[in-house]
Amino acid sequence: MEITQALALARNAMRISSPNPRVGAILVAPSGQVIGQGYTQQAGGPHAEIVALRDAARQGLDTRGATAYVTLEPCSHHGRTGPCCDALIAAGIKKVVASIADPNPRVSGQGFERLRAAGVEVEVGSGAAESRELNIGFFSRMIRKTPWVRMKIAASLDGKTALLDGTSQWITSEAARADGHAWRARSCAVLTGIGTVLEDNPRLDVRLVESPRQPHLVVVDSRLETPLDAQLFLPGRTLYIYAAHQNDARKAALEARGATVIHLPGPGGKVDLAAMLQDLARREVNELHVEAGHKLNGSLVREGLVDEFVVYLAPKLIGQGRDMASFGPLAHLGDAVPLEFRSTDLLGPDLRIVARIPGRDAF
Repeated sequence: MEITQALALARNAMRISSPNPRVGAILVAPSGQVIGQGYTQQAGGPHAEIVALRDAARQGLDTRGATAYVTLEPCSHHGRTGPCCDALIAAGIKKVVASIADPNPRVSGQGFERLRAAGVEVEVGSGAAESRELNIGFFSRMIRKTPWVRMKIAASLDGKTALLDGTSQWITSEAARADGHAWRARSCAVLTGIGTVLEDNPRLDVRLVESPRQPHLVVVDSRLETPLDAQLFLPGRTLYIYAAHQNDARKAALEARGATVIHLPGPGGKVDLAAMLQDLARREVNELHVEAGHKLNGSLVREGLVDEFVVYLAPKLIGQGRDMASFGPLAHLGDAVPLEFRSTDLLGPDLRIVARIPGRDAF
């Protein structure tokens, strides 16, 4: 029960803890009374365990002999904050029940070792699957060295994302659009392509749901054609532009507007998308949310770089129009990209399908 409550707390960190994992913690006294609880705050702020300890202290409650239920191994290193395991030891915590080991090589079992060395009983495993799924991007970055790539698509029932002239506002309902913003809000970064920038001049920020932070923005722009007056240039927002061709003047102009330009040439004069994902992981991007056009979508699918799809299908038919992702043609049906449905839900009049490439989460 306590781990279930801690996992519920961890979900409160969904939109705020990036790039840190989403963690919840509950402190229970020997009497069974909950004396402290908390979840990870913004980067540089306190982790879940510290918030829970402060909660107990604020109430004047004694933590000695208490059990700490946490959804991830307490950290053992000095990062933006101090080691949580040391704080638990100093507070006199007798037992730690943790869902899963931290995949960060700087921790990865060392927190448990330090706790046991101090005489703290450690139990691991309760709620492991839920905690890992909640932090799928963090686990991906730490283990695969790439973000978890989630592609969002809004389409008609016959799979068209826009008319032939590019008109796409609005295929889906307001409820679906708000839900799409919720997926943006949980991501570390939103990815789009130069085609979308030039056609739609989007902001790609979080507006339709409450969020204390804006995800970074990533643009695949092979020739550095991003307009200097594009709406992407929002004050205080991190913007990465990946290019394939050198253009020192354009690079200087874009960087003067606040962007970071990264030169990653690949085959055919295009950006090396696989190398881009590795670079984004080094920049602490856990979950990458893709909102792009059919060409970039197709390239990402063709190269096997997408892990998950969030697709909104509107109850309408368009006929001729732009596809979800342009790749192929396939020689055989057996070459089709396999998917497994994770969930299907109605949002207003629209159907939301969350689908995953089988085995992509087996890391």
